[in-house]
Amino acid sequence: MDNIKVGKLILNLRKEKGYTQKQLADAMNISDKTISKWERGLGCPDVSLLHVLSDILGVNIEQILLGELEPNEVNGGNMKKIKFYVCPSCGNIITSTGEADISCCGRKLNAAIVKPSDEKHNINVDIIDDEFYITFDHEMTKEHYLNFIAYVTCDRVLLVKLYPEQGSELRMPRLRGGKFYFGCNIHGVW
Repeated sequence: MDNIKVGKLILNLRKEKGYTQKQLADAMNISDKTISKWERGLGCPDVSLLHVLSDILGVNIEQILLGELEPNEVNGGNMKKIKFYVCPSCGNIITSTGEADISCCGRKLNAAIVKPSDEKHNINVDIIDDEFYITFDHEMTKEHYLNFIAYVTCDRVLLVKLYPEQGSELRMPRLRGGKFYFGCNIHGVW
């Protein structure tokens, strides 16, 4: 760990948030001399303080310890590059259009690998009354079920969360020029 890099990052983030050294120190219940010491690279935050510092500055602890933020490419946020993250604990579904560090329920999540649909995992899409009428032949038990269906266009994501023991049909507004994705709680995203 490079104390100078960590100190510069803390300094820049503190100024970005509009805090003085005293204000940051008061929020953390430490002295402003400690903040000054960190920012000059003469020391590093104690492990017990990293969580509070991370919350106040709005940065992951890992990034603080690395002493740098790695921004994504500006034009990397393309909907065609959408990634789905599904929490194995609570079932949250999170999307991103670029590289992201995503966590839920204390776990770091990896982007699901999207697979082409097959005989066991597929959906049927019909158009009725200018809406998508989606049906699927998938068991919807507490142990094995589809957990979402999403329709992704060039500028939006329409995501419907599904639950165990739910029916196997739904309607979505009809949008043009998109692609369907769906997730199985056991077998991933299709």
